[in-house]
Amino acid sequence: MASDRRETLPERRGPRPRTTATNPHSQLDQQPPPAGAASLRDALAEAVFALADVREGPSAVSVPGARALWLAPAAARGPREAFLVGTEFAHLHPAPDWSLHAALPPALAEEAIARGWAEVHPVARRGVLPPNVVMIYAPRDEAEVKVVADLVRAAHAFARGEAGR
Repeated sequence: MASDRRETLPERRGPRPRTTATNPHSQLDQQPPPAGAASLRDALAEAVFALADVREGPSAVSVPGARALWLAPAAARGPREAFLVGTEFAHLHPAPDWSLHAALPPALAEEAIARGWAEVHPVARRGVLPPNVVMIYAPRDEAEVKVVADLVRAAHAFARGEAGR
């Protein structure tokens, strides 16, 4: 994604999906079609787990089966609000949800919410987490995988202290 996200972050098609208002924060509808869900998730996972200094592991804060993106401690130079817990800056939810949570740079979090890609995490709404911790909705097709992967790349750069302060 270019540095001017207002021009590059497209509007998400259609209404927002239904989600739970409490933990576990889950997406309830608008998941990818069952026949293609695994391949879309695999494409997203391949893109985000290949980011520099990222290791995959269980999430410290999500549901069982969530795949967390943990940044190597030496690379975790971002501010506290760039992380969910420890050096975990995002995690992918398992089926049937397929959404994910991430700590986006604050301005991008606002933009992603405004353009229909994300919503504030309920725990962030209560002030327990920073307001830039959001649910990013499950990608429904290959074009949406690219947008979601770009959002996670921005969270990665924020966690590394490279952008979004």
